[in-house]
Amino acid sequence: MFTVGLDYGSNSVRTVVIATADGREMGSCVFNYPSGEQGILLDHRDPLLARQNPADYLTGLRESVRGAIKAARAAHPDFDPGRIVGIGIGTTGSSPLPVDAQNRALGMLPEWRDNLNAQCWLWKDHTAWREAEAITAAAAAKRPEYLAVCGGVYSSEWFWAKIWHCLNVAPEVFDAAASWVEIADWLPAVLAGVQDPGEITRGICAAGHKAMFSDAWGGLPDAEYLAGLDPRLAELRPRLYDRAFDAATPSGRLSAEWAETLGLPADIPIAIGALDVHYGTIGCGVTEGSLIKVIGTSTCDCTVLPQSGPMPIIPGICGIVPGSILPGFFGIEAGQSAVGDIFRWWVDEICQGDDALHARLTAEADVLRPGQSGLLALDWNNGNRTILVDQRLSGLLLGQSLYTSRAEVYRALIEATAFGARAIIERLREFGVPIERVICTGGIAGKNPMVMQIYADVTGCAIHVASSGQACALGCAITSAVLAGAQPDFATAEQRMTSLRPVVYEPQPGARVIYDRLYGLYRQLHDSFGGLDHSADLSNVMKDLMTLRDEVAAETRTETRTEPATGGNR
Repeated sequence: MFTVGLDYGSNSVRTVVIATADGREMGSCVFNYPSGEQGILLDHRDPLLARQNPADYLTGLRESVRGAIKAARAAHPDFDPGRIVGIGIGTTGSSPLPVDAQNRALGMLPEWRDNLNAQCWLWKDHTAWREAEAITAAAAAKRPEYLAVCGGVYSSEWFWAKIWHCLNVAPEVFDAAASWVEIADWLPAVLAGVQDPGEITRGICAAGHKAMFSDAWGGLPDAEYLAGLDPRLAELRPRLYDRAFDAATPSGRLSAEWAETLGLPADIPIAIGALDVHYGTIGCGVTEGSLIKVIGTSTCDCTVLPQSGPMPIIPGICGIVPGSILPGFFGIEAGQSAVGDIFRWWVDEICQGDDALHARLTAEADVLRPGQSGLLALDWNNGNRTILVDQRLSGLLLGQSLYTSRAEVYRALIEATAFGARAIIERLREFGVPIERVICTGGIAGKNPMVMQIYADVTGCAIHVASSGQACALGCAITSAVLAGAQPDFATAEQRMTSLRPVVYEPQPGARVIYDRLYGLYRQLHDSFGGLDHSADLSNVMKDLMTLRDEVAAETRTETRTEPATGGNR
């Protein structure tokens, strides 16, 4: 028997067909989103904005599943898609989508197609930072329990902040939306043929980590609290959901229409919608004591603790939610808002290079010794997700000279992301979460040994790499295999269907000594610019730069609007 797993990332959807007996990949296909820039809808007047076209998701669903089945048939002539018994989907998040009363994405309707605010609000959209700060302040004053389970700060990357920002900047979109749905929940509902957003089976993963949902206080934030933010948010609440489910509950069953479109058997179970990295954690074989690092454009770090013990409260993380990864375990999430995106920015945007330049700079950086360049960077080019939870922070590079090379900067940026990873590990351990091994997955983990060795040297941890290059999609397939009865339970499924590559990156003692010193300097910058060290508080510098940038941009837009229609030189 076989299952299908889909991983909706920031730039593409990746689909795999997996053998349920042992996790073998039978076929795969990648579909790059055609809209915007590398699949992302941007507004260059506002670098905090990032949206996606929901039509790309459905096209990608059709093309990638068909492509993966075609690849499986080509590689295995006896492959029979009639033996596919389940399907699962993981997506980015928080990526909420406004939908109408028929569960249609607003952004796909003719009247909203060109409106950025009617599209999916991608996880990396940080336009709602003011709303996030207000949500945090209100919860701290009135509902501190809401913040306790999400690290003490509500992020601009998350559900309520984005919806409230839409209400503030595009009330016509807010009014048109019958409901808002995480794409992790919307796509399985589409597969199941659900045409009423009130009938969508919502997953606890996105609900608990991004929408402040908890059974402890009756589900979503209460109406009184929401009304204190804006009465119209309280009015929206009944149109959302009252229950959320873990991976032991299917999202639904594949409709006949989509079964025919995809070439799959009808009525097979659809796994509950969840964030891609949480499914990737399953695809890496997570157990208590394992930290899973899913390294892509950003990085998410996940681990689990048995629900038999008390739930820890850990400041600065992205949440602790019962059942958000594995049933019966607390799921713990942290992460960095940019990792691969930082490397891409340096090579593609600044150096105007391509994959060949990535390879060349990697080779040149690999021969450099730790500390040799005299450079130190902060990994905040897209804000800080953990442990500061402040998207109004920005990147920094310190120590340049007239002789600084591109490769030295490239290595410094890699080291910065490793320092950020170490800060997360230290925070988890500080609050009693055991980290006995680190397992990495994603394209960078599988393709760049230099990055993995730097991570080992900086963190002091042995770094393992998952065998599957598509661990997020594999985790979806594993979950659907359990739901279909092809595996008896999650522990058995992980044992049989996941594995690690034979290579292990061990910390090198000499490099470790130098990186300990560099990390101390990194923490000085981190704590000063991040506002933790009030004796050297530089937290205003980056934000004042952003404010000045926004003021100048606003003046520029005003001047542009008041120019004569014929234009002319100025």
